[in-house]
Amino acid sequence: MKMKMFTMLCVLSFGATASFAQKGVEDGSRFGHGEDSVRCLQNISIYSEYVKTDNFQDAYKPWKAVFTEAPVAQVSTYTNGAKILRALIAASKDGAQQKAYLDELMAVHDQRIKYLDQLNKLVKTPATKGSILGMKAHDYIVFSGANVDVNKAYEMVKEAVDLEKANSDYFMFQDLMDISSRKLKVDNAHKEQFIQDYLTASSYADEAYKKATKKRDQQLLKTAKDNVDAYFINSGAATCGNLQAIYGPKVEQNKTNLDYLKQVITVMQLLKCTEEEAYFAASEAAHAIEPTAATAAGCGYMYFKKGDIDKSITYFDEAINLEQDVAKKADYCYSAAMVMFSKKQLSKAKQYANKAISFKNDCGKAYILIAQMYASSPNWTDEPALNKCTYFAAIDKLQRAKSVDPSVAEEAQKLINTYSAHTPGDEDLFFLGLKKGNSVTIGGWIGETTTIR
Repeated sequence: MKMKMFTMLCVLSFGATASFAQKGVEDGSRFGHGEDSVRCLQNISIYSEYVKTDNFQDAYKPWKAVFTEAPVAQVSTYTNGAKILRALIAASKDGAQQKAYLDELMAVHDQRIKYLDQLNKLVKTPATKGSILGMKAHDYIVFSGANVDVNKAYEMVKEAVDLEKANSDYFMFQDLMDISSRKLKVDNAHKEQFIQDYLTASSYADEAYKKATKKRDQQLLKTAKDNVDAYFINSGAATCGNLQAIYGPKVEQNKTNLDYLKQVITVMQLLKCTEEEAYFAASEAAHAIEPTAATAAGCGYMYFKKGDIDKSITYFDEAINLEQDVAKKADYCYSAAMVMFSKKQLSKAKQYANKAISFKNDCGKAYILIAQMYASSPNWTDEPALNKCTYFAAIDKLQRAKSVDPSVAEEAQKLINTYSAHTPGDEDLFFLGLKKGNSVTIGGWIGETTTIR
């Protein structure tokens, strides 16, 4: 049955080729479908066996005959052909020969795209133009080496990723950033597009990782995302000064272009460049068109920098209310707490920090901020020894930070070491009738009960 199917496919493939039609043989009588299909089947059998044993040199000729004469015989003509040609390129020491094989490999991908609709009818899982183009770009980049035409490679891989989006093969995300970063090195005008390429590759890679169910796919996508980030970080483009230089003049020109303004805000938030004028201007312009949590936060940062605390807090409150993501809500609460702390409005600052914790109970930085508030204003009574107990309350918050958020453990421990030096000694507490293990309530705006140790 399998042989009959291959024979049928070979017959159909011969009937589909332009060269066959050009011979003017409507019914195949010049050579006969039987003779052609038998030869096609024999060549498939021969190169398939050679490929199984990694004998790519001997597989090449029979494969080439099928590829040339029967382009829609079977999909494996293309997958095996790519495997054969990759092996021959790697094995060859002759630059001209390698180039010839690479040209053939590019032709394999091009021809597969040309006959894609017909080839997809032969398989249960159809291929897509984007996936094939992505593999073509990958092969071109890998096997061209130092001779790669960066612009040509960039056009291929960008089109592929634009077509496939989050369905791209993992290596396509890496290739886009690799080639885009190379293009940046020779074309400074590519800087803004390079940043956009990073956002695209990073976003799609994240989406693909979340959808992946197999461990191997998850590992490959995680590595790809790490490489995408590395290309961006090492590019030199990821600086706030660069973003200001790129976006500063353009924000004014695009004050009514909401999509552009959102892009600026996203990039500058991602790279923590929320102190730049371009970020403030984009946020204010976007907020006037379509208020969102992100634009409100941008205005909050802007008015804080200008020294208008009331307006800053008003905008952060709006950001908190508009935001749906609880982790981002927590971040906006923390930012509001920082604003209030900077102006020594400690009670309100603590309220915002606790609000951040209510949204995200492992928000270690909020616990640290509360500890710093306590340490900045320890005096709540006329008794110096009791004032020193405030540092126990601060240490409580730092211990909590360490327990819920390992990422801040080092910072928290440094502060614990510092604050421990300010706690009261046994002799300070003796005359107050207090000792280790006793509880003491810190009064004033702090209102915390802590334990002496």
